Amino acid sequence: MKHFTASFVKLCKKGDRTAQRELFETMYASMFRVSQRYIPQHTEAEDCTMRALMRMFQRLSEFEFTGEHSLFMWVRKMVVNEALMELRKKNSFYLMAEETIAEIPDQSDVLQQMHAEELVELITQLPTGYRTVLNLFVVEGYAHKEIAEMLGITESTSKTQYQKARARLKKMVEQHGWRSYGKLGE
Repeated sequence: MKHFTASFVKLCKKGDRTAQRELFETMYASMFRVSQRYIPQHTEAEDCTMRALMRMFQRLSEFEFTGEHSLFMWVRKMVVNEALMELRKKNSFYLMAEETIAEIPDQSDVLQQMHAEELVELITQLPTGYRTVLNLFVVEGYAHKEIAEMLGITESTSKTQYQKARARLKKMVEQHGWRSYGKLGE
């Protein structure tokens, strides 16, 4: 990912079309991947990405540059929020019923042996609730309390969804021929 400078951001804010085009082209692929972690359907993930990037340009005047990664992080948060809104709008955010899950034992870290694309493919096959909580907790780094507030669920439901996602992912990894499964997001 390209690192943006304060002067580049100023050009974008002033309406410099060349800088804005560069910003869009630089952001699109990585933000599409963020969308696709939540919304596996290609066309819907594209739509989500485009809505978030349009929002980025509409709100660019509000952005305060604080470092070379600040713009990326700001836009990524918009993409995640847009994806969550899409999930809520379609009522496809389904959380599996709560039940007690035994902690997954630590084993060798098979995730390091897998290609990122293989792991992403498995994660996109998880039920929406599992996938969403897993992404928010592991990838985005939100605490279960924050996830609960974002999704309108209890903190214990967030934790349960995460544990179930890990258990389902473990089973999927084993079904794909991997013998062990390491820690995920601990």
